[in-house]
Amino acid sequence: QVQLVESGGGLVQTGGSLRLSCAASGRTFSSYTMGWFRQAPGKEREFVAAIGWSVNTYITYYADSVKGRFTISRDNARSTVYLQMNSLKPEDTAVYYCAASPSGEYYYQRVYNYWGQGTQVTVSS
Repeated sequence: QVQLVESGGGLVQTGGSLRLSCAASGRTFSSYTMGWFRQAPGKEREFVAAIGWSVNTYITYYADSVKGRFTISRDNARSTVYLQMNSLKPEDTAVYYCAASPSGEYYYQRVYNYWGQGTQVTVSS
């Protein structure tokens, strides 16, 4: 069982930055693929970024809409995954969710067994 708790959301102006954190419980954190998803009002939840183990290193993946602006990272010693969000736009406004997957897949929500409660990010224009 893995429990996930997100933090770091808030209100920021266009062009600003925020850093989201997701603290995980459990002893096997390092083996999980960790992902960030978001859900804007009236829209379906969508993939944002993920970080997973491949061969002998961690690989990061990004949605095209955030590539070059967002950076996902993890600290296995702290069982925490981060999402650094720069150059924020109003369309980034959403509830951001952290999720953990025991598989090497990362894109589809169905592969994630555990989800956090979400943290609100609001970008004002």
